[in-house]
Order: sequence, then structure tokens, then C-alpha cells
Amino acid sequence: MSSVTRQSTDGQLSAAVLVQMLLLAAVATGPLGWVAGLGFVLALWHLLAGAAERAGEFTLGPAGLVTLARATLVGAITALVVEGLATGYTPVPLLVGLAAVALALDAVDGKVARRTGTATALGARFDMEVDAALLLVLSVHVATLLGPWVLAIGLMRYLFVAAARVAPWLSGRLPLRTSAKLVAAAQGIVLVVAASGLLPGTVAAALTAVALGALVWSFGGSVAWLWRERGPAAPGPVT
Repeated sequence: MSSVTRQSTDGQLSAAVLVQMLLLAAVATGPLGWVAGLGFVLALWHLLAGAAERAGEFTLGPAGLVTLARATLVGAITALVVEGLATGYTPVPLLVGLAAVALALDAVDGKVARRTGTATALGARFDMEVDAALLLVLSVHVATLLGPWVLAIGLMRYLFVAAARVAPWLSGRLPLRTSAKLVAAAQGIVLVVAASGLLPGTVAAALTAVALGALVWSFGGSVAWLWRERGPAAPGPVT
């Protein structure tokens, strides 16, 4: 990556760190929240800068900047959840408000990419990783309300990626499925509703269980499709 390229990307990520610090100050999180929030955005810097360099992209386009803004919201949500785990208190209205904005922006970055003609593989992957991080941190909070089984929602994609390292055929390209998009979008909405405390515990648990079941079904369909499309096994040695 050229010096101009690195400066452009690092400038955008530096701005994200500044925004993250302002958000953390605004939500008035404690020391552990600051550590979690800053740790999140610094890890984001490291991973995104490396991915941009490998992809040869010198800057984030308009859609990427929307996703970057959404990522800073996820950093603030992470701070609130971590601080809540430590202190036993989480400002639920603030948490739900930030998560709702992050979910709303998820519908924006794709439209921006298509309208500006700036859709890239890096942008799509960045968007997906931010989605996964948001689901993980929300599932951690909701697990404190409904039980540890809720963590399966946030961990599902990471377990899938880990499994692909053992079974490389799982890393194949999947076809675009509307059902998979709908199921993925529903997870964040359900987790936010469950986190809000507006529903009785049994209703929230039932709704979350249905969402988890749909997610298992969606991932199961992906695994089945990849299994059918896997390449032939390498032949063994001739004896």
C-alpha cells in the first residue's frame, strides 16, 4: 500500500477513534467500559487497515463510512454491556437507542453503495463483521436476562467460521438467499426487543427462541448447500 493510501485509510480510522471517544464520554461509561470501547475501535483499526491493504483499497467509500459510523455505535454498546456486567447496572434505554440506530444504519449502507456504485467485497465483508459484532454484544446482554443459551445467536457465525478452518469446504461461496437476509436481520430486532424489557420474560424468551431456531435453520441450509457443492476429495496415494 502506498503512503497516500495508508494516510487516507488511517485518517478515516483516526476519525473513528475520535468519534468513539466522544461517544464513550457521552454515554458516561465507567473505566471498564472505556477499556472495552477503545479496545473495540483499536481492534477495528488493526483489522480493517490490514484488510484494506490486502484488497488494495486506499479509502472507504460513502457506504464504508456509514458502516464505520455504525461500528462506533457498536463500540459504545460494547462499553455499556461490559460495564453492566461489572457493575450490575446497564442503562437500558440508552443501550436500546444506540442499537436501534445501528440496526437502522444497516439498511442505509447497502443502499448508499448501490446508488453511488461503490459496492466492494471489502465493504460487504466489513458490513457483515459489524453485524456479527452487534449480535454478539447484544446476545451477551440478553443472556443476562434470559439465560446463557441466548449466546448461541451471537456466537453462531463465529462457530461457523471456526468450523470452516477444520472443514475447508464450509468456506465456499454461498448463493444470495432472501430468507437468509431476513433471518439475519430479525436477530438484531429480536435481541433489541428482548433487551428493552418491554415484553414479559416468558414472551421475550419465546420470541428469542424462535429467532434462534430460524438462525439454526438458516445456517443448516447453508451447510447443506456447501456440502452438496463441495469439490471432489483429493485421491489417496497409489499403493
